Amino acid sequence: MSTATPERHLWTFLSNHAHVLVCLDRNPDVTMKEVADQVGITLRAVQTIVAHLVAEGYLQVERKGRRNHYTLDHSRPLRHHLEHHTTVGDLLRALFPTSTPSP
Repeated sequence: MSTATPERHLWTFLSNHAHVLVCLDRNPDVTMKEVADQVGITLRAVQTIVAHLVAEGYLQVERKGRRNHYTLDHSRPLRHHLEHHTTVGDLLRALFPTSTPSP
């Protein structure tokens, strides 16, 4: 018998990288602290993930005043060979069909 409560999730189908992408796509002006709170990870983990996404060309960061503005490249393919035929935009549209803009 499992001791995990229904509120406690031991794993999810999406990675923290995907969760960060979702947050930045929904609100391009969100702070990293807000992303960390939404995803349930540390600020440092969000900073590392954002650095990965920028380095691989999935994300651009533009400074606007005292805040950052994030732009996703929806045309970039997913990284794993099983999903390489699918783009970031395809994934986001599949997860949120009515709220994700077209690339």
